[in-house]
Amino acid sequence: MAFPLPALPSQDLDHATAQAGELLGVQSAYWDIWGREHRPDPAIQRAILAAHALPIESAAALDNAIRRRIHTSHLAILPPATVTTPADPVVPLCLPHPSEPAAWQLTLEDGSRLTGLCPANPSETIHFEGAAYDLVPLHLPDSLPYGYHRLTVNSAGRQATTHLIHCPPAAPALAPHQRLSGIAVSLYGLRSQRNWGVGDTTDLAAFVSWAHAEAGAAFVALNPLHAIGNRLPYNASPYLPNCTFYRNFLYIDVEAVPGFAASPVCRRLLARYAPQIESLRQAPLVQYEAVARLKLRFLKQLYREFRLQPDQSAFHQYIAAEGELLRRFALYCALDETLHKQNPQVWIWPQWPADLQDPDSPAVAAFAAAHPRLLEFYSWLAWTVDEQLARVQRHAKTIGMPIGLYHDLALATDRCGSDLWAHRPFYMQGCRVGAPPDGFAPQGQDWGFPPPNALRHQQDGFRLFAAAIRNNCRHGGALRMDHVMRFFRLYWIPADRDATGGTYVKEDWQPLLRIIALEAHRAGVIIIGEDLGTVEDYVRQALSEFHVLSYRLLYFERHPGGAFKLPADYPPLAIVSSTTHDLPTLAGFWTGRDIEARHAAALIDEAGYRAQWTSRELDKQHLLDALHHLRLLPPGYPDDIRHVPELSGELHNAIIGFLAATPAQLLVLNQEDLTKETEQQNLPGATWQYPNWQRKMRYTLEELSTDSRVHDFTRMYRGWLERTGRI
Repeated sequence: MAFPLPALPSQDLDHATAQAGELLGVQSAYWDIWGREHRPDPAIQRAILAAHALPIESAAALDNAIRRRIHTSHLAILPPATVTTPADPVVPLCLPHPSEPAAWQLTLEDGSRLTGLCPANPSETIHFEGAAYDLVPLHLPDSLPYGYHRLTVNSAGRQATTHLIHCPPAAPALAPHQRLSGIAVSLYGLRSQRNWGVGDTTDLAAFVSWAHAEAGAAFVALNPLHAIGNRLPYNASPYLPNCTFYRNFLYIDVEAVPGFAASPVCRRLLARYAPQIESLRQAPLVQYEAVARLKLRFLKQLYREFRLQPDQSAFHQYIAAEGELLRRFALYCALDETLHKQNPQVWIWPQWPADLQDPDSPAVAAFAAAHPRLLEFYSWLAWTVDEQLARVQRHAKTIGMPIGLYHDLALATDRCGSDLWAHRPFYMQGCRVGAPPDGFAPQGQDWGFPPPNALRHQQDGFRLFAAAIRNNCRHGGALRMDHVMRFFRLYWIPADRDATGGTYVKEDWQPLLRIIALEAHRAGVIIIGEDLGTVEDYVRQALSEFHVLSYRLLYFERHPGGAFKLPADYPPLAIVSSTTHDLPTLAGFWTGRDIEARHAAALIDEAGYRAQWTSRELDKQHLLDALHHLRLLPPGYPDDIRHVPELSGELHNAIIGFLAATPAQLLVLNQEDLTKETEQQNLPGATWQYPNWQRKMRYTLEELSTDSRVHDFTRMYRGWLERTGRI
C-alpha cells in the first residue's frame, strides 16, 4: 500500500493523534533552516486534524474516524482520482480477497471509449480489521493519449469510477545548450505618455519590443496579473489575489478595445476626463481606486456598444469554454459591485447578507437571474483582457522572442476574495498557511489564507487545480510557480496559534507535478519553481526530474560561512536573478535602503536596525571579495566596502557579469536592477507604512529608447549576454 495501516485501537489520545497525523501527512517533527529539530505539541496536530473534520475529543472517537476514512478512501475499489504517465501506466485496484477479473471501460476526453479485462493477479494481499483485500494492478493501454479521462471498473458485481488523468513524464524543457535572458517588470508600474496611470497591454507590447531589440531579451517576466481588489493599502498585492483564475481588468488598454475610436460617447468621455487621465499618468505612484473607477466608466459603455455588434461569437465561445468557473467569478464581481453600492461600508463577502455568502443558495440564483447583463459584463472584462494579452504574446513571438511573456502564479488567495466565496469546499477551515521562524522572519510568517483541501481536489479530479495552471499558462511561454514547495508540504497554523505554533502537512506531490506537466505541454510553456527558503533535498530532486527550473538568487546562494557561491556552483536547470519584489534592489542592497525603510516603518527596533546593518556590511564585503576573486572588477578597484559607498558603474557591471556567467539556463534581471533604482516593490511586513505594489518605473517607455543613461545600461547588459552566449 502507499500508506501504513495504523495499529488500531490506539492506547491514548496522543497515540491516536500520531496515527491519524501519519495517515494525513501531519508532521510530528520538522527541521528549520538552522538544522534544528522541532516537535510540535500534539495539541497542534489535533487542531489540524480537527480542520480535516476528525473528532479529537477522545482516542476512541479519533480511532473510529480513522477507521471510516481508511475504508472509504483507501480500501475502495478505486481512488477518487488517479494520475498516470507512460512510465507509470498502472491504476491500483483494491478488491475483496479472493479477487475476480475486473472489466474496465475508459471514456476518453474526446468522448471515445476503450474497454478491456484486468486479470485477478494481485501484487499483494493486505489485511485490515479481519478483512483481506487484493491489490490488483490495472495496466493501461500503451496508446492511451494524454488527457482527462474517466475509468469505470466492474468486479464481482461491484462498480467504481475514477478520474483518470494521463500525463507526460515532465514539463517541456529548453534545449541543453540554450541559455537565455530576460527582464522582469511590474506591469502596473510601466510609465508612458499614453497610458491612464497604470501600465497596460499596449505598454507591455512596447516594452517587449524594446527589451528584445535593445537588451536582447528572450522574455519579459511579469508580476502575477491576477484579478485583485484594486484598493489600497490592503487589496493591491498581486500575490494576494481576489481570483487566481482570471486577470485584472486594470491592465486593459481602453483605447485599444474594438469600437472605442468610433464611439461618440467614448470621445465625449475622453474629453471630459482628459485632465484626470493626465493627473493619474503623472502621479508618482499607481492610484488603484481612481484608475479602476475611471476605466470602468469607459468599459461599461464599450460593453453596451459591443452588445449591439452582430458578431459576438468569439466572446460566447470563450464563455462556453470557461463554463462554471467564469460564471462564479462574474457572479462574485456583480454581487460585490451591487452590495457595495447599496452600502459603501460593505467591502468583503463575509459582510454580505448570510443568504448571499453561499454561491449555491436560492438567493444567489435569484440575484443572477435578476442581473444577467452585469454578470455578462464581468465575463466580457475577463475576455477582453485575455484577448489583449494574447495579442502581446503573438507580438513577442513574431519579433523573435523564444519565450515571450513569463507569467507568475501566486501561492495565496485572499480569504475574503472570489476564490474563497466561489470554491469554499476546496479550502480548509480552522487553519492558516505560513512559514516557521527563520532568519528572515524570527517570529515566523502568517500569510493569512487557508490551506487547500487535498481530498476535495482529488474527489473533483483536480479540476480546479488544473484550471489554475491552465489559465495562468495562457498567452505565455513560461510560468513561475510561487513557493513551489507548496506541492510537497505547507506549514499550517491553527486558528488559535501564532506562526510559531504550527507544523508542516505533506502533500501528495507526484499527481500535482504530473498535472502541471500536462498543462505545460498543452500550452507549450516552461515551468519555473520558486524554491526559496527551507527546501528539502527530495524536493529539488523531484523538480529537476519534472524539468522544473530552480530559482536561484544572488543574495541567497552562499556557503555556510557567508561567502558567496561562485558562478560555477550554480545548477544549469535553474533561473538566476539578482533579487525579487520582496528583497532590496542591487542599489538598495548596497546602500541599505531596505534596512532604512524597515526602520522608518517601525518594523525593526534599534537593536534590530544595528544588527541588520552589521550583517549587511559583512554581506557586501563577501560580495566584493567574490567579484575581485573572479577578476570582474577593474585593476585598482577598492577591495574594502568602506571605499565603495554606492553601486558604482564598475560594481554594477561586475554583478551583472557574475549572474550572466552562471550555467543557469535562464537569467532574469529586474528592471529596477537594470536601471539602478533603489526602491523595492514590496516591503514585507508593511501595509500603509510603505507604498507596496505602487511604484512606477523611473523612466517612461519613450525614455527607454532616448535616454543616454538607459542606453548605457542596456549596452552593458547586452554585452554580457553576448559574451556568455545568452543571445
